[in-house]
Amino acid sequence: MLNYKHAVFFLLLLLMTYLKMKCIFPLFFLCFSAFSQSLYKEEHRPQFHFSPEKNWTNDPNGLVYYQGEYHLFYQHNPEGLRWGNMTWAHAVSKDLLHWEHLPIAIPQENGVMIFSGTVVVDEKNTSGFGTNGKAPMIAIYTGHEEGIRQTQHLAFSLDKGRTWKKYDKNPILDLKQKDFRDPKVFWHKQLKKWVMVVSLPQERKVLFYQSSNLKDWSKQGEFKDHQSFMGIWECPDIFPIRVTGTAENKWVFMVSLGDGSIAGGTGMMYYVGDFDGKTFKPRQKAQFLDFGKDYYAAITYNNTPNGRTISLGWLSNWQYANQVPASTWCGGMTLPRDLLLMKTTNGYKLYQKPLYKIEELRVKSAIFENILGNELNEKIANMKSQTLEIFVEFEPNDIEVEVAKGDNEASFIQYDSKKSLLIFDRTKSGKTDFSDKFAGKYTAQLLAFSPKIDYFDRLGNTHKQYPDKLLNLRIFIDKNSVEIFANNGVLTMTNLIFPSENSNGLQFKGKFRKVEIHELKSAW
Repeated sequence: MLNYKHAVFFLLLLLMTYLKMKCIFPLFFLCFSAFSQSLYKEEHRPQFHFSPEKNWTNDPNGLVYYQGEYHLFYQHNPEGLRWGNMTWAHAVSKDLLHWEHLPIAIPQENGVMIFSGTVVVDEKNTSGFGTNGKAPMIAIYTGHEEGIRQTQHLAFSLDKGRTWKKYDKNPILDLKQKDFRDPKVFWHKQLKKWVMVVSLPQERKVLFYQSSNLKDWSKQGEFKDHQSFMGIWECPDIFPIRVTGTAENKWVFMVSLGDGSIAGGTGMMYYVGDFDGKTFKPRQKAQFLDFGKDYYAAITYNNTPNGRTISLGWLSNWQYANQVPASTWCGGMTLPRDLLLMKTTNGYKLYQKPLYKIEELRVKSAIFENILGNELNEKIANMKSQTLEIFVEFEPNDIEVEVAKGDNEASFIQYDSKKSLLIFDRTKSGKTDFSDKFAGKYTAQLLAFSPKIDYFDRLGNTHKQYPDKLLNLRIFIDKNSVEIFANNGVLTMTNLIFPSENSNGLQFKGKFRKVEIHELKSAW
């Protein structure tokens, strides 16, 4: 496949022949500079979501906070725009919004691809890899030998994740199975041991292991739900979380479902229950984590400051991930999300809050109260952008918000009050013909709520007083995606779109108590 390096090499070869080597070095740097300046300005390139500089990406891996940096390792093909040659790429951020790309962290070699996994900070040096008082960062990941087996491996870093050394006694876990992957590892404070949850995807179950040194692991238990949604189980995660506003603690188990999304294709679900390091006991049935088409492989950060529970997911779907329009890069991540657990009349619910730092990107805002769609459309006729944050609050009546609107193109966000349904329609959203699985309408049940009970700030600290029976949507449009956080995050819906560049209008229908429109600048 022709990628940018091949193109640059071919161009230089022609220039060298033509100019007989005259001025080749200035021309080389000129070509390279021009290419670099074009990055993050391509058609459909997200401006405040993470995407790699170039080539393919899928699952986020090794999410960890250490010494002022949020680390993002991720599945990457350094050789092309489609899946293959799986390697851990690496980026860091101080605020989960602005990212610095770093060199490849853990490359594939000797026929072993680097699949998904975890990074932890071994503060007590239980592994023995630390030197001179330095706490090692430990990566535990799946080594994939195509068509043969999957095993769990270890690598360590002593320089804040900049360079990595693979353990000379890998693999650390080998069941001699073809499908055995995606370890999530964390320190269990009560047990004072490391715990790993790892998936047997085809059997739709996970295994629990414990270790005192991150190198030697013993199986303690497993979890399988015969009543769960269909689909293979991948990228499991399990973490403790405080029930907001109480002293109660619960555990949340999340898992990705290959071919198990409510919208079709891949998706995610979660359970709320109790976990002792060996046995997970769910207290209620599984629930979908996101009701869109393009939310997968989300896991939570280890070692976060202030006890925050932060997740990050892959923004795509395996049904068409290898077919989406791509130029210099392919794939990206969702917005980072703060997770809060609430106890409601319908049981425990995860509320997902978008990264609050996103507000720093606002450059132009318009706020309206008690307004009809027709009147609003006149006031915002000149507001054109494909990078927006929109908040709408309304009583239970039919509404519609058209985003990325242009000639014969738009994505439709609707609320059907009779059926209490939130609907996202991307059948006319732009490029859709690359896959017969892409265009469609996606729905979720969304009931009006009582803000006196359910409304809280982004960290879950305070309640606000509003009349009963309201709905709200917080919508983020970023070139090639629409993320919706409904009713303060009790429901999310995440979808890709590929509109034309001039499809940048807005249109509202219905009656709104409040509308906020914020144009967002690029984080790059």
